Amino acid sequence: MSLADYAREVSLWIDGLTGIHGSSGYVLIFVVVFLGHQFMNTHEPPIIEMEKEEEEKEPPRNFTSKQLAYFDGTKDEKTGEDKPVYLSVNGTVFDVSDGRNFYGPEGPYEKFAGKECGVALAKMSFEEKYLGDLKACETLNFGEKNELEGWIEKFTYYRNYPIKGKLVVDEDLQSLANRVLKKEDLSKHTGSSEEEIPSGYATAPIYIGAGEKVYDASFGGVEFYGTSFRFDVCV
Repeated sequence: MSLADYAREVSLWIDGLTGIHGSSGYVLIFVVVFLGHQFMNTHEPPIIEMEKEEEEKEPPRNFTSKQLAYFDGTKDEKTGEDKPVYLSVNGTVFDVSDGRNFYGPEGPYEKFAGKECGVALAKMSFEEKYLGDLKACETLNFGEKNELEGWIEKFTYYRNYPIKGKLVVDEDLQSLANRVLKKEDLSKHTGSSEEEIPSGYATAPIYIGAGEKVYDASFGGVEFYGTSFRFDVCV
């Protein structure tokens, strides 16, 4: 007897048993569903724990106004890629690249990109005279200061824009440019967490001597020259 003949006899036997013509098809479906159910419950797929790699955050750095101006969201002339969008609010530098449609090129707040804009936000004004003047934040009236704090809170806690560092006033940097420093002065400014952070700075200065000049690597080189980083031996 062939397999087909045997299957036909089984089908006729099931029909005779149930009194329903073609009932073997329903029985087959039931068996398939039952076996599938058993298989799924006894052979659960292994749970793979995906370890989410947290991006290593860049250490906070200090910015000059010229350095900040670079991050205006336009295309980099060398790479052709879009630059990040940073802006400063009362000296705190935020990365607002996630809000590029607002703060980047052709956005309603594009004038604020790469600039200190605390006064402009506090006064809710787009006038150029209110941009780039960090010191003017100190002269705001009570209501304007509240408005300014509201923007900082919004950027920090509601928009969750990453804080990149601090904008240091140009006048403060100019007063340091003509100093005469000794070797021991350099050893006191290594960017260590134990060193005092000057007012308005995001991180302690990192002095590096090169020839007759001394550079402060806390303005863009913390990840290279700060303590626990690659070239901290040079400090």
